[in-house]
Amino acid sequence: MTREQDQAIAAKGRHIALVIAGTISLWVALSLFIGPMLGLPGRYALLFDFAALAGMIYALVNIFQLWRMRRDSQR
Repeated sequence: MTREQDQAIAAKGRHIALVIAGTISLWVALSLFIGPMLGLPGRYALLFDFAALAGMIYALVNIFQLWRMRRDSQR
């Protein structure tokens, strides 16, 4: 494994971690605090849930890509 590959794998892992942490933090803040404070109807909670689901699917796709990068670099 070369140094460039190691750095690319580490950067992808950090990106995935930030996406997951940011998605969950934003989802909790919008659903539990900001939405009710602004008096948004309940249907917006469903919108926030779908947005969080999209963020998690994006993270899952990236995790699969990271797994393939690591597998290919070990050969």
